Amino acid sequence: MPNMCPNKTPIPEQDPNVRNKNFDEVATGYTEEMALSEAARCLNCKNPQCVTSCPVNIRIPEFIAQVVKGDYEEAYKVITMSSSLPAVCGRVCPQETQCESKCVRGIKGESVGIGRLERFVADYHMKHAAEAPSKPAQNGHKVAVIGSGPSGLTCAGSLAKKGYEVTVFEAFHTAGGVLMYGIPEFRLPKEIVQKEIAELKALGVDIRTNMVMGKVMSVDELLESGYEAVFVGTGAGLPNFMNMEGEGLIGVYSANEFLTRINLMKAYKDEYDTPIIRPKNVAVVGGGNVAMDAARSALRLGAENVYIVYRRSEEEMPARNEEIHHAKEEGVNFKLLRNPVRVIGDDSGKVVGLECVEMELGEPDASGRRRPKAKEGSNFTLDVDAVIIAIGNAPNPLIRSTTPGLEANAKGCIVVNEETMETTKKGVYAGGDAVTGAATVIKAMGAGRRAAESIDSWLSGKTE
Repeated sequence: MPNMCPNKTPIPEQDPNVRNKNFDEVATGYTEEMALSEAARCLNCKNPQCVTSCPVNIRIPEFIAQVVKGDYEEAYKVITMSSSLPAVCGRVCPQETQCESKCVRGIKGESVGIGRLERFVADYHMKHAAEAPSKPAQNGHKVAVIGSGPSGLTCAGSLAKKGYEVTVFEAFHTAGGVLMYGIPEFRLPKEIVQKEIAELKALGVDIRTNMVMGKVMSVDELLESGYEAVFVGTGAGLPNFMNMEGEGLIGVYSANEFLTRINLMKAYKDEYDTPIIRPKNVAVVGGGNVAMDAARSALRLGAENVYIVYRRSEEEMPARNEEIHHAKEEGVNFKLLRNPVRVIGDDSGKVVGLECVEMELGEPDASGRRRPKAKEGSNFTLDVDAVIIAIGNAPNPLIRSTTPGLEANAKGCIVVNEETMETTKKGVYAGGDAVTGAATVIKAMGAGRRAAESIDSWLSGKTE
């Protein structure tokens, strides 16, 4: 019988006043009993809109039906027909605006906890799987993937399952892209990411690190050396700044650098000698998930006061509601309808304050959000010793600048056919943040999967 409880089965979490002092995962995940209870809330719709609202089209009712039966390995097999990173998606995918937003249970209550169930299934598999997946029979075709973030890993995994010989070239010393350097340990444990990557390696994916493509080898050289197609999934790692006075002072970080030092370079661990300022009073400028990650990480490094400075109201914030909620629980102070105008430094060049101005909302802009405008004479100063700029990133220009025939738009994003993900250069495909600018993990994965399908169609002779 279906579980007709209108509310989701709650997921256990660390107490806010405990977790804001450690980097352990906030949510500890469903027990088997909780997973069975939540899975029973699924009505197994004949026309499941949750599937069509998932960027990688996971067969959601099918995998949940297997959970109801207690066959978690079969549930995992269903998920991995569509997704190469289920444990990642179960943790960081914004299900509330995608699959869960279309769940019919959400009409008169809360939607089914699809993400929580996906995480449970993936974690169960990692804990209980007896052996790694076997490498498929090879089809004789070679494909290169540049970048080992969510789009690159998804493209690589999808092609490997079809028998392609896939080589992934990663600039950093560790594979995973933004999953490793951008998302904090307390939201996405790095051990989980590496276990998912190990599954792809078992399928035959060859990952080569410390390979800054465009420097050590160009896209053209890859195509000339035997690779029949190239997928570019280099992300958006070039931070944006506000071009305000004082951004060059000691104690001003881009969120990208701040989080990379913490996540990839393990600055939060005493045994790592990673250079980083451990500020006492921090202002984080921005209102997205990255801003929440930076603010919550600063707390865990020992900051006494952390401020989110955002020029619009909470209603316009792009961050997930869950991340905003967690940040508030942990003690982050939200300075909404405020905008920085100047970073203040002392004689030694260190940050001692952030001058801000109060804002008010006017008419909607091109994004549909009300345009903020400054209130004259409302300037005030926050006493801080660090400022973290989290207002978005742009794609790194290295690949496009070293690849003749590869077109980009005015924002530096690679131009593609959105259905096939093919670029303006024959045999070269692209996806993820390199194409869209900074977006979500699951959207990047969807692009990687579409690109893999297109590459397969082309190389197997189905299309010209």
